[in-house]
Amino acid sequence: MITYKQAGVDIKAGAEVVKRIQKIAKGIGFFAGFYPLGANYIVGAADGVGTKLKIAFLMNRHDTIGIDLVAMNVNDVVVSGAKPIFFLDYIGCYKVHPPTIEKIIKGVLAGCKMADCELLGGETAELSDMYKPDEYDLAGFVCGVIDKRKVINGSKVRVGDKIIGIASSGLHSNGYTLARKVLIDHAKLELKAYNEDLGKSLGEELLTPTKIYVRLMLDLIKRYEIKGMAHITGGGLLENVARVLPPKTQAVIDFGSWPVYQIFKMIQRLGKVDQNEMYQTFNMGIGMVLVVAEKNVDKVLKYLAKQKEKAYVIGSIDKGKQEVIII
Repeated sequence: MITYKQAGVDIKAGAEVVKRIQKIAKGIGFFAGFYPLGANYIVGAADGVGTKLKIAFLMNRHDTIGIDLVAMNVNDVVVSGAKPIFFLDYIGCYKVHPPTIEKIIKGVLAGCKMADCELLGGETAELSDMYKPDEYDLAGFVCGVIDKRKVINGSKVRVGDKIIGIASSGLHSNGYTLARKVLIDHAKLELKAYNEDLGKSLGEELLTPTKIYVRLMLDLIKRYEIKGMAHITGGGLLENVARVLPPKTQAVIDFGSWPVYQIFKMIQRLGKVDQNEMYQTFNMGIGMVLVVAEKNVDKVLKYLAKQKEKAYVIGSIDKGKQEVIII
């Protein structure tokens, strides 16, 4: 059985870091940070793409990784109801290779267009002492804005509310250390070879860009009362949904209430990965979660269907201890 920790990532250590930082820095918490400015909050987030970059290197494909960079940031901002307004990027590399940098930035611009925000600037640093030849790292920073009176933070979530999951486009940009450990190092699968289970090459599947939910979420909150939203990234459903739970409540997720993609089944089967480990590492096919009153469920689902989004009622809010339980 292969675990995320064995693959090289300690989720518990990461959570401990967050707890320590929250004690010494103000405004940090939820999915993004809040800075008061008059009647509004400026909402900021920073993130990277992680070891999904390793797949881009192996495939020598750099045109979509910039979309992932934008997505991981803007999705964290929009769950508070904030509109992303501008984005900044950082590229650190062994040597500046203009054609590669251009492809990366074209992806960033494409992501910004999807999120209706501006690429305001960035930094490219050539650091040959830090990186291997032909490798680079990416970081992104987004700024959003929201009226203080309209922040969505889960405070209105109540027992009896329903949880709606909106489909992801695949792995998105988390869990790749474990995915690579299982699929490439352990199972020895070829990235460029056609895979019958996936209907495409493994490399194509793994490089599928992270879905950007900004336009959809901003339109939803204009139409319906959305009590809570969670971007499902590192920590999976178990940790991310817990962030929007008020005291004395828990989220009960119904196992099997949505289709799990083949890529997740492959990772679990080939690596003999424990089910709890899967749900704490990957999005398992759900990239965004909404909490709504039961009376609004059908309306929200009908709207999402009109937008050609795959969405499912995946659970409900019950009495509990601010945790997520999968049954």
